[in-house]
Amino acid sequence: MNNRTMKMALEVIKLTKLFPLSQESKVITYQIIKSSTSTAANYRSAGRGKSLKDFIAKLGIAEEECDETIFWLEMISEANLASLEVTLPIKQETSEILAIIVSSIKTAKKNLEK
Repeated sequence: MNNRTMKMALEVIKLTKLFPLSQESKVITYQIIKSSTSTAANYRSAGRGKSLKDFIAKLGIAEEECDETIFWLEMISEANLASLEVTLPIKQETSEILAIIVSSIKTAKKNLEK
């Protein structure tokens, strides 16, 4: 999964290189690169959590950042910075990653209750 989150962030970086130069593309580029790389970094960091609570907290950050990445991908399509054909595969992968993170959090919380 670490490789998958990193690959997603790299795909986002490649995507942003397709944008036309404009003020809005600069802002969105900054935001989506930040959220996608943060997803990968926080997921990786969760694996080194010092406790189950720490693991859950770091996964929670990864969840928020991943969801934000999906928001920016939707914004990119709506703002016509890239075609749906280009953004959809990245959005689908990001959505799958988000579902895995959410499932991991639920499992970890159940284990914490035991």
